[in-house]
Amino acid sequence: MAGNAILFRRTVPVFRIFDVAKAHDFYVGYLGCTVDWEHRFEPGMPLYTQVSRGGLVLHLSEHHGDATPGSTIHTETAGVRALHAELAGKDYPYLRPGLEQDETGTSVTLTDPFGNRLRFNEPPAEERPSTATSG
Repeated sequence: MAGNAILFRRTVPVFRIFDVAKAHDFYVGYLGCTVDWEHRFEPGMPLYTQVSRGGLVLHLSEHHGDATPGSTIHTETAGVRALHAELAGKDYPYLRPGLEQDETGTSVTLTDPFGNRLRFNEPPAEERPSTATSG
């Protein structure tokens, strides 16, 4: 279709959850996200919700078939060492992630209570896009 531009605005991963209290403890209490909205078709029905922190936006769903437990997201992150230090300072007894470093950069990987993994990676300095312009 010539002349029609396609613009992908953002990607929002969906993670399957099985317990709202545990999800809030991890995503809000530990990771520092905010609950943006929650939806249930009626009281007692499964929850579908959005949490976010800056550019990190996630949908969490109790609905069967919305997502596969044990999924992984990879998020390019500036300040991964600061994130690691922040998380290490929290009283969250279920997770003590370390920093990993390899040719792709420095990363910290978190596993939520449902087996989903969030990999925050800061690429090496030479791989980061340059903000300088040539003149």
